[in-house]
Amino acid sequence: MQMPCLETAAPQLDVEWVVATETELDPPYDIFVHNDDVTSMEFVIAVLQQVFNLAMPDALTVMLMAHNNGEAKVATLPLETAKYKVGQAHALARQAQYPLRFTIEPAE
Repeated sequence: MQMPCLETAAPQLDVEWVVATETELDPPYDIFVHNDDVTSMEFVIAVLQQVFNLAMPDALTVMLMAHNNGEAKVATLPLETAKYKVGQAHALARQAQYPLRFTIEPAE
């Protein structure tokens, strides 16, 4: 006995899937650089360019803001990325024997 052929079409679902990456789910954090009386301005600019990928004019502006105001916002990033970048910056500063300091705070 032959089974009857039933054509069943899959139901058409109008669904759009959105997949969020882990960093998109993390709340944003601000990174600040703090002024000190030892670290050279040139070194701060180099770290801002190398670690935080700031263009020279932006790195210069951030360094001068920190120099004049005691601190300046460098970037806003997901927490894990912020921790990684600050760790890189601190490692470079320690290697050069500078007390350069960055902090991380929840973005407002």
